[in-house]
Amino acid sequence: MGWAALLALAALAAYHNTFRVPFLFDDIPAIVDNPTIRHLGNLKDVLLTGTSYGVTTSGRPVVNLSLALCYAISGTDVWSYHAFNLLVHVLAATVLFGVVRRTILRGTKHQVPGSKFQGPDTKVQGPGSSVQGPVSRDQGPGKRDQGPGTGDQRPWSMDQDPGITLVAFSVALIWTLHPLQTEAVTYLVQRAESLMGLFYLLTLYCFIRGAETEGRGRGRWFVLGVIACVLGMASKEVMATAPVIVLLYDRTFVSGSFREAWRRHRGLHLALAATWLVLVALVASTGWSRGATVGFNVGVSPWGFWLTQFEAVARYLRLAFWPHPLVFEYGVFTLGWRDAAPYALVVLPLAAATLVALRRRPAAGFLGAWFFAILAPTSVVPGAMQVIVEHRMYLPLAAVIAAVVVGVARAFPRRGLTALAMAALALPLGLLTERRNALYNDDLALWQQTVDESPASARAQVGLGAALHLRNRPREALVHHLIAVGLNPNEASSHYNAGLALTALGQLAAAMPQYREAIRIDPKFCPAHYQLGLALMLTHRLPEAEAEFAEAVRLQPTLAEAHFEWGAALVQGGRLAEAVDKYREALRLKPDFLDAEFALGVALYQLNRAPEAAACFRRALQARPDSAGGHFNLGLALARIGRTEQAMAEYAEAIRLDPAYAMAHYNLGIALGQAGRVAESLNHLREAARLLPEFAGAHCNLGIALVQAGRLPEAVEQYETALRLRPDYAVAHNNLGLAYAMQGRLDEARKQWERALALEPNYEEPRRNLARLDQEQAP
Repeated sequence: MGWAALLALAALAAYHNTFRVPFLFDDIPAIVDNPTIRHLGNLKDVLLTGTSYGVTTSGRPVVNLSLALCYAISGTDVWSYHAFNLLVHVLAATVLFGVVRRTILRGTKHQVPGSKFQGPDTKVQGPGSSVQGPVSRDQGPGKRDQGPGTGDQRPWSMDQDPGITLVAFSVALIWTLHPLQTEAVTYLVQRAESLMGLFYLLTLYCFIRGAETEGRGRGRWFVLGVIACVLGMASKEVMATAPVIVLLYDRTFVSGSFREAWRRHRGLHLALAATWLVLVALVASTGWSRGATVGFNVGVSPWGFWLTQFEAVARYLRLAFWPHPLVFEYGVFTLGWRDAAPYALVVLPLAAATLVALRRRPAAGFLGAWFFAILAPTSVVPGAMQVIVEHRMYLPLAAVIAAVVVGVARAFPRRGLTALAMAALALPLGLLTERRNALYNDDLALWQQTVDESPASARAQVGLGAALHLRNRPREALVHHLIAVGLNPNEASSHYNAGLALTALGQLAAAMPQYREAIRIDPKFCPAHYQLGLALMLTHRLPEAEAEFAEAVRLQPTLAEAHFEWGAALVQGGRLAEAVDKYREALRLKPDFLDAEFALGVALYQLNRAPEAAACFRRALQARPDSAGGHFNLGLALARIGRTEQAMAEYAEAIRLDPAYAMAHYNLGIALGQAGRVAESLNHLREAARLLPEFAGAHCNLGIALVQAGRLPEAVEQYETALRLRPDYAVAHNNLGLAYAMQGRLDEARKQWERALALEPNYEEPRRNLARLDQEQAP
């Protein structure tokens, strides 16, 4: 536990500045826009439906579940996501420490330097045998500080030789602090890599412990190993190589040969191989292509992709030894034979040396196999979005570091010198990691550095554009999105983001073709359907907007925002009852969707279902009590159901929260006037008329209050103002006629009432007023 605590402290020191790193790039669809992680209790959505939200979670239910756990803790506050990522990294480092330590212990017990590997069950060294290999007579008990590969072949252990623990700890520490790991730890959605790495290491560790254990304990360790393998398969597809690596480890360090490994542990190896069925099912659920981004039908030439992997592997190796410059996004490109040749001259000899070493020097061969095998899935299967990705080195890096650390330990066999050499390696790496993480804190700076290093990467240009867009700099963002479109016209996200920038600039007519092109490239691109629907709705093309929202809902039935906007389009089309259904569905999917709650209340109010509307507004106000509009709407609903005093209280609260809320002043003034509180009514109606000088209704109702106060000349002035603003305002004509009549201006009154009737023939009050006037003027 002490070593694990040291690893945790070192990791915290290097990653202390990551807990406020914002959501980046693929974090947005996978976390911010992923509705399935919002309800941890609905495991079906989390584990199945949720895998369609964002490429990183596609076919990876364990990753989506981990995001749901973080959302349950902190919502969209990033700290819990970063804490989880760091915890996974520390746990993986701790397991790596255990794997390396137990492997060295096993090697020192059962392997003679310079000889062929002899496993524990061979005739030379069987379990329990006292034969430990040839030992020189001049090696006495005082020579206990000799490291691996010296003439002293006595077994190392924590008690007998702490050097083994120091070597294992050094491997784990340097692996933990290496800057190449930042992308898998600090970039939140790349927990897919670190989670897979943890389960990969756990699978191997459980096998090692099981191989060391007798009786029932062995079976328990093996079962745990299979469970870890299943979880890894549900985290990332690279886990496919774990059963092969465990078999190779068995042959190399435990059983001595593949035949013996199969004889002794056949059941375990079959169980681990059976976990491939889980992986196959998950990959099948993505359409065999993880959203058309990976596979042999993604538009990237397989040969071009494979040749590019020579550069990728060579670059990974260089970055392992000299981690600069690190690049967040390399983009998509392919190499020809001539361009790939220099890199192939590095990679192919290493691969050949690994094959030779697997036979002649199995331990070294295992390290090479670990490196190449774990990179193999992402290097063999073409990807349409990325050809070089630094987080792919998360596990392969362990082999490189192990080889270096063992080499250093042999060069400096005294523990003090070994510790000094390890510190000299670990400290600068930790400082570089801390510096790299500081860059992640500013997504704009991160993307600018990425574009500087990889200007031909369309995804880097999109990322920089998105960072500018978030800072309300859409014009600059548009430049980078259009560059991305030029670099890769067949990338749907580039067109989509260009559309977003154009929308922010108010250029809807130019934005819609960009959304349509994104949909043409990827018909299943739900956000493009959604944004196109919004643009169509804003340009009053309601049937087309509804069709786009319907398609967005079909593609992502749990997208509450699409249901909500569909409802808004239906309201604009006058189909209130259908809109109510859409709003209710949005709220079912996202109970804290306050805009949907308010909109539902408004629709119900317009359908004359005031009690239900009031209930909606009350629920919304419980979550947002400082909403002036919410209090105003609740006042409207309460007034309609006859609760006038409560309605006035809500209007007053709206005004307290927003003193310039003109309609709250207006409605409160009317309600006060109806309650006989004329002086208060006048104050609020005057304020409404001041705030809304072009609103004829405010002037008309202020006229009514002035009449009640006996101030007829002022009332006439307000009615005349209302009619100047709105000549067809029948009520104002009628009221002005009444004011004229009260002043004795009967002929002018008659003209106003006649005008009111001409505008609204069924308006009874001016008809009665005219009849009364005719009766009074009759001879």
